[in-house]
Amino acid sequence: MSLFRAKATLARAAGRASRLTGRGGTSLPGTVLLALDDQALERLARRLGRGSVVISATNGKTTTTALTESILALAGIPAVHNFAGANMAGGVASALLTVNEHEAVGVLGLFEVDEFWLDGVVAALTPRAIVLANLFRDQLDRYGELETIGDRWAQLAAAASGRLVLGADDPLVASLGDQADDPLYFGVEDPSLARTGGLAHAADSTQCRRCGAPYRYERVYIGHLGVYECTGCGHRRPAPQVSAHSVELDGVRRARFELRTPAGRAEVALALPGLYNVYNALAAAALATALEVPLATIVAGLAAASPMFGRAERLTVDGHELQIMLMKNPAGANELLRTLALESGEQHLLALLNDHDADGRDISWIWDADFEELVPRAARVTCGGTRAAEMALRMKYAGVATDRIVVDENVANALDTALLGSAGATVYALPTYTAMLELREVLRRRGLASSSWVRS
Repeated sequence: MSLFRAKATLARAAGRASRLTGRGGTSLPGTVLLALDDQALERLARRLGRGSVVISATNGKTTTTALTESILALAGIPAVHNFAGANMAGGVASALLTVNEHEAVGVLGLFEVDEFWLDGVVAALTPRAIVLANLFRDQLDRYGELETIGDRWAQLAAAASGRLVLGADDPLVASLGDQADDPLYFGVEDPSLARTGGLAHAADSTQCRRCGAPYRYERVYIGHLGVYECTGCGHRRPAPQVSAHSVELDGVRRARFELRTPAGRAEVALALPGLYNVYNALAAAALATALEVPLATIVAGLAAASPMFGRAERLTVDGHELQIMLMKNPAGANELLRTLALESGEQHLLALLNDHDADGRDISWIWDADFEELVPRAARVTCGGTRAAEMALRMKYAGVATDRIVVDENVANALDTALLGSAGATVYALPTYTAMLELREVLRRRGLASSSWVRS
């Protein structure tokens, strides 16, 4: 046995031991291996006969990766995928460790990668294609302002050997194509979806990366995503080669749209809600287009995909329907609120706010999310998590009557309280990342959900 094989065997054993203790272990094997061999990612990636692709974004990378995997499965392309959302170097290495080196010749690496770790992972993998979907303000205590990530991504784009697949509607992301030979852009082409009143107060990229002048928006879709032109140098949104037209949003359950690619047009039925998931589907379709997957297969793969854990996932709990919708920053929260607003009648909400490292210690972002949109339909809001009191205060200032707000930091107790008070109505859970994991662990212990670390 070679020395590297021995290290890989030890790393896998560490992962098995962690899972036996109930600690998950999605990143641990790779983290151990990288500690033993700092060239492990390069060594493992060289085994993949089809190479690899990576997907990064502030919002939507887990869902985009899952949608892409669904397409690849129908295309007959075996993929190794860090499906549990372990998206730093250790998680990517852990996924690669699951592939037998003798079988790897026919496998494609499909990896979602944390936006801050992207440059290092790309340098190790040298992927065939890189999807950069969006950049929103997120975890300021960890990342800093958007320009910090934007600078790193710009250096990556300039050096990348693989094809760049870029969100045309995000000005900062789209500008990265200036340095690329053949970028592939995706975006929404449906004026009926544009926000009224222009940019939201929580919009992020509003000034040109080239000259610093403000952008003028013809249409705004999500946050700062839309159709824009710089008032200084004239830099404008590039025309997307992969686009969504005639979008129909059906509440919290599904969406439909016409997909246009260089190969033609087709109707897409998506079992995921909201405009934000239309963007995720576009990113997956654009990546599949770059990989020369036929249009019919792309459409079938998108239709076959189901929600990932915690991302519009629906479960039945003691006769009640629970829908879990991850929120982690102002832009993402606002899109969830916009989607909830499509539902009629009163709504019962379970708002779970944590401030652990993976959430970001700074929770001030909740004051930039437009929770005021909930007020007309909020029958009851149960607040849980480590910062439940702050979430309750935010709901109070949004205008929710105090007699409709319940506070319990314990996630299990908060869940039970929300269900008991819902009178049989659907409960919409809006958790931050670690709160979502806690909630699903409560459900797993009750036999109502699989582990977040295995496929449902």
